[in-house]
Amino acid sequence: MENILVTGYSGFVGAPLVKALASVPYSLRLLGRQASDKGGFYRSDIDATSNYTEALHGVDVVIHCAARAHIMKDVVRDQLAEFRAINTLGTLNLAQQAADTVAKRFVFISTIKVNGESTTGADPFTDKDYVTPDDPYGVSKFEAEQGLLELARKSGMEVIIIRPPLVYGPSVKGNFSSIINLVKKNYPLPLASIIQNKRSLIALENLVDFILLCADYNKTPQAANQTFVISDGEDVSTAELFHRVAKAYGKKSRLFPFPVSLLRLGAKLLGKQDMADRLLGSLQVDSSKARELLGWKPVITMEEQLRKMAEVDSGEG
Repeated sequence: MENILVTGYSGFVGAPLVKALASVPYSLRLLGRQASDKGGFYRSDIDATSNYTEALHGVDVVIHCAARAHIMKDVVRDQLAEFRAINTLGTLNLAQQAADTVAKRFVFISTIKVNGESTTGADPFTDKDYVTPDDPYGVSKFEAEQGLLELARKSGMEVIIIRPPLVYGPSVKGNFSSIINLVKKNYPLPLASIIQNKRSLIALENLVDFILLCADYNKTPQAANQTFVISDGEDVSTAELFHRVAKAYGKKSRLFPFPVSLLRLGAKLLGKQDMADRLLGSLQVDSSKARELLGWKPVITMEEQLRKMAEVDSGEG
């Protein structure tokens, strides 16, 4: 590879990805709105009309991390239209222009939400499952996937789709940040009985490593036009996750038993059904395809990634 273009380069996944790319002999280009000195910078929105010809000239690989992210309390009237504008139409505009400039490979960071929200009582998700995205974010990503695969068939540009579950690492936000804050405040929590569910997660370092592997078309020709669900391979229950976070942050896990049925009832009465589903339900993925087809192995364990997060949080990392 000679030239790589990255979008979303200042984000949670994109920033460490760019840092990793800086240590290898590639010419790096960055496409987005926030100026950066980490590579050749090209200012642009990701939308259906922008022209990316200059940024894409001579590019071999595009790694597309930029997206309108899933928002917990979105007040936009037409959420699906807002997500589609960037995640679907913007992605396909960028990809079409990449194909027109004869880029060899387009790596798209999608989401496990394309598959659905839960595997409770079912087998872990794979890339072969019938997909049932439940929210506008998942729908917009799935529509982008479909368009990308059609573009690959027509143009010859290779497309790789990566669907990660919950990603955790230094400076994590969202649900995982809430878990850390609860542990650090040492609140007693009624979660000790939530031991039957299983959640797949992926450490930020593992996801970055897998993206880099998929971007290397010389090393992974077999990845062309494939979809991968990816995880650490260390599925944990909610109670186990809290225990592991507490250990990493040097806290005592203060979980006490409470009937799961009553937790569900309380959440329903409080209008927190979605939160209860995340805490009490399962969402597992089968990442064996990545391991068997590409020979990929996680580069860091959950324990190690959590420890690094705690070190960064304390100012030691």
